Amino acid sequence: MSDVRADPELPRGVALAWGVAANPQRGPKRELSIERIVEAAIEIADAEGLAAVSMSRVAASLGFTTMSLYRYVTSKDDLILLMQEGALTPPVPDDAIERTWREGVTAWVLAMRGAYRAHPWLVDIPISGAPITPNSLLMVDWFLREVRDLPLSDGEKMSALLLVTSYARATSAQERDLGAAAAAASDPADVTGANFFEALAELVTPERFPYLSPLLASGGYVAPPGTAPDESDDDFAFGLARILDGIEHHVDHVGGDASTPDRPAPLPPQVELPRDPKVREAAKARREAEKALREAQKREREAIKRAVEREKKSAG
Repeated sequence: MSDVRADPELPRGVALAWGVAANPQRGPKRELSIERIVEAAIEIADAEGLAAVSMSRVAASLGFTTMSLYRYVTSKDDLILLMQEGALTPPVPDDAIERTWREGVTAWVLAMRGAYRAHPWLVDIPISGAPITPNSLLMVDWFLREVRDLPLSDGEKMSALLLVTSYARATSAQERDLGAAAAAASDPADVTGANFFEALAELVTPERFPYLSPLLASGGYVAPPGTAPDESDDDFAFGLARILDGIEHHVDHVGGDASTPDRPAPLPPQVELPRDPKVREAAKARREAEKALREAQKREREAIKRAVEREKKSAG
């Protein structure tokens, strides 16, 4: 009886991540391995982004032919999956550490954010399904450990996991994109909006933007000159705290009985647009009035500007 174990019913890339895929029967020198291929691909992505990764590029960086790589990793999709697995190495803390569930979930989210910051290209990989690779499942297991004592159903715990994962991913993508824009701009203040403050202050009038204009006038809308990129951590911390507040409110006030089946709250009914001709005519008249007001305000600003220029000329 043979001791050779048949490959499990897993996609090739996932089987490679678990280390249960059959090894290539033929290949180049022994110094080439799946680990070396993945490390080289990650180095390229860290330096130039995910779009720069190709089988031929990775092979060239290692000094082998492209066909040599295909004997180990059979497709680029499998390579990207293995890159994601290699970049996501969860620093799972000791189970003996005592802390609240909020502290535990916060540590979990910060670990995710740390991975996204170390490898910004991770946010460019499309989400194609539930996590089924070892490191991704370790992250799931870690999160479930932090919320194990909450009176939530299994479905609610997984929904909470999806919520905080989405937040970490979205904010990391935003931070990455803003950082890239600032690096490419001739003046970083163009990205923060500080250079356009005076122009916006002229255009954002209380009549047209009654709630935004006070915020803009107080300087709360655009980042002040000299704002450090790390100050975005305050925004991140605020949003994460509100998410945790929501979970805590659900646990404390909704009940979160794990013995009951999942019953998500119904979505609010869709608002249908009125079909009454008189209502549509009134809405049209309002839009036309708003347009006329904006045009009048524009003419007023132009008249003021011309008057100021005449005074300057007469004073000169």
